[in-house]
Amino acid sequence: MTVTELVSFEDALASYDPVMGLEVHVELGTKTKMFCGCATVVGADANTQTCPVCLGLPGALPVVNATGVESAVRIGLALNCTIADWCRFARKNYFYPDMPKNFQTSQYDEPIAFQGYLDVELEDGEVFRVEIERAHMEEDTGKSTHIGGATGRIHGASHSLLDYNRAGIPLIEIVTKPITGAGARAPEVARAYVSELRELIRALGVSEARMERGQMRCDVNLSLRPHGTETFGTRSETKNVNSLRSVERAVRSEIQRHAMVLAAGEKIVQETRHFYEDTGTTTPGRRKEEAEDYRYFPEPDLVPVAPAREWVEKLRGNLPELPRVRRGRLREEWGISAHEMQSVLNAGALDPVTATIGAGAEPAAARKWWMGELARRANEQGVELAELPITPDQVARVAALVAEGALNDKLARQVIEGVLAGEGGPDEVVERRGLKIVSDEGALGAAVDEAIAANPAVAEKIRGGKVAAAGALVGAVMKATRGQADAARARQLILERLGVSG
Repeated sequence: MTVTELVSFEDALASYDPVMGLEVHVELGTKTKMFCGCATVVGADANTQTCPVCLGLPGALPVVNATGVESAVRIGLALNCTIADWCRFARKNYFYPDMPKNFQTSQYDEPIAFQGYLDVELEDGEVFRVEIERAHMEEDTGKSTHIGGATGRIHGASHSLLDYNRAGIPLIEIVTKPITGAGARAPEVARAYVSELRELIRALGVSEARMERGQMRCDVNLSLRPHGTETFGTRSETKNVNSLRSVERAVRSEIQRHAMVLAAGEKIVQETRHFYEDTGTTTPGRRKEEAEDYRYFPEPDLVPVAPAREWVEKLRGNLPELPRVRRGRLREEWGISAHEMQSVLNAGALDPVTATIGAGAEPAAARKWWMGELARRANEQGVELAELPITPDQVARVAALVAEGALNDKLARQVIEGVLAGEGGPDEVVERRGLKIVSDEGALGAAVDEAIAANPAVAEKIRGGKVAAAGALVGAVMKATRGQADAARARQLILERLGVSG
């Protein structure tokens, strides 16, 4: 039977409970690889950052990267995990062209961190606890580029190119326990978890965790079980999902697909799946192996890792303020609601806003400029807010000029435009473009007199008590001064000239 018609998300949830498992791979920001001294610089020419160790040449012996181990311990502590007194590496055996050794050095049944949790806050403020099974150390694979096909995947390609620069870069794989009880909110929980994990990784400073650059990737395991049953269904694993939105969409899509297959009386195939950004759907990859298929055995070339308790406790004591705690503190300091804070997070504006406040801006002003004008420009350019060529100090200076009355919002947007265009800092742009507000009595008074003379009927209405009509004359003054007049002072002068009390 060929199944073609998707079951609606609502109908799927009416019959089944979704069960998720999320496996997140974090590429550490170390200077060298996990088991050798090769550099990890992004963008280097293909196959220029390799050596006999990461290429798996005979006789080459690995050495563990100490910073990689420390990063793993810090991640485990931040995830409320138990840190192993003793653990070791294992060989995960499989053949794939981008794995030059034909095995991956990983950890199997003896991870460095295990049995933790991460509390995540959903958009309505509900807190959902995600249990962590393990966080273990391993190495990344190389990169395959498939040439000649329409999709960029191996199917239909004429040939493939291999770059081993990435092979051996340190990874931490964070694996959740089965996530149950989320129901219809499963897609939202998945997104919130990966988002919170990304913020935690960044706060620790162990990785930039840029999903669009492959520094953080999520494998989404999903199965369905009928309501009232305890046995998990057969799972699928959607590989290498690389954005928060895609994590959410992949969960939703697989819930619908599984329900469709089950409704047709067919069986779910345990397999990997590929996610497509353009359609939000998945297609089959390969049949999914079980652990025994990888023929794990202890890595004979590496000694076990035994973190000293004193060292672990020192790392625990030096952990930074964790994201959820920090957000709660900032929300209280800024006097904003949970919904407003969520908007800041969704825009990727938390750090820029915080830094702008630290540079002297009022919280409301900092949020206004980053969430408004700057967010708009970032969206237009398809970049993150932090990638815009403007600093929090410069935004704070724009806010200060507005607060001082030297700029209005219209002029401030022009100043921001100039800074983004590379014309210098805010004060330089103001000077070069002549953008200061016209507030001196001479120039402003002349513009007011001209506006009154040019609009006698409006002036008469104001004299007759219709003070609201002054807005029309203020508009005329603003037009005459190219938007650079001090509107409040212009209105005051208009009323004074016409002998009307404001």
